[in-house]
Amino acid sequence: MSYRRKQIVIAYALLLPAIIYFTIFFFGPIAVELWASFYSGQPMVGESSFIGLGNYTRALSDALVHRSLSATMIYSFGSTILTICFALLFAAVLAGPTKGNNTVRAILFFPYIVSFVIGGLMWRAILDPFTGILNAALISLNLPTQSWLADPDAAIWVLVFVSSWKDIGYATLIYIAAIQGIPGHLYDAARVDGARPTDQMRDITLPLLMPTTLFLAVTLGISSLQELALPYLMTGGGPANSTRLYSLHVYETAFQDLNLGYSSALSFLMFLFILLVTFLQFRLLHRDIRHV
Repeated sequence: MSYRRKQIVIAYALLLPAIIYFTIFFFGPIAVELWASFYSGQPMVGESSFIGLGNYTRALSDALVHRSLSATMIYSFGSTILTICFALLFAAVLAGPTKGNNTVRAILFFPYIVSFVIGGLMWRAILDPFTGILNAALISLNLPTQSWLADPDAAIWVLVFVSSWKDIGYATLIYIAAIQGIPGHLYDAARVDGARPTDQMRDITLPLLMPTTLFLAVTLGISSLQELALPYLMTGGGPANSTRLYSLHVYETAFQDLNLGYSSALSFLMFLFILLVTFLQFRLLHRDIRHV
């Protein structure tokens, strides 16, 4: 056996545990889900019958699916954009050696290490219209109280805020590391040319942060498109299905309605949708990276 062939055999031997893991726990379930999506009822665990593309046809014409997908898009784009914008702002301030930066960074990062369950229950208690401390503060200021989670127009934006509150610290630290990795001589040359701080941010910092922005947009976007805990804990999908995100709809279809075939079709459609969104993000943002 040649040296080159030995290298290939050793490489695949080292990769074999990971290949087996992903085959069993990632590609395997996707294949089973795709198979189950062609059946009605409860394939694998109960009575079912083959219906072909019937579940997909039903999903594409289901008004509740359209409503949940619309709410998910608002939640995903809103939370991702809000998180990235505020993280970039905080990182620009905290990237320098200013006194107290480490303390502020720790405070910003703390919500990220709190589980979504704890965070969701905490914010539900804070926003409670009768016992919540936020409405108590409004009363003390002689301002009208608000039903934060009972208003169909406001509830989805409350979830966007809570999601951003949790992820801003993580995104800020990623941006700080990226900013600190930008060569200092670029800023020195810009100052010699008379560039103001805003000019340096526009012409140096933001273009060189595009790879980091792409990474955060993809990871945060995928995470938010699959979000289940927040709507389940804070609103239960209400009011009037305004916060019934797609993952919550899939969950209730599978485990409350016990329609595993239809929920499998919904899950596979979301899998394809996430692939499409990720592809578009790479196309749009990677184009800007190539020009940096």
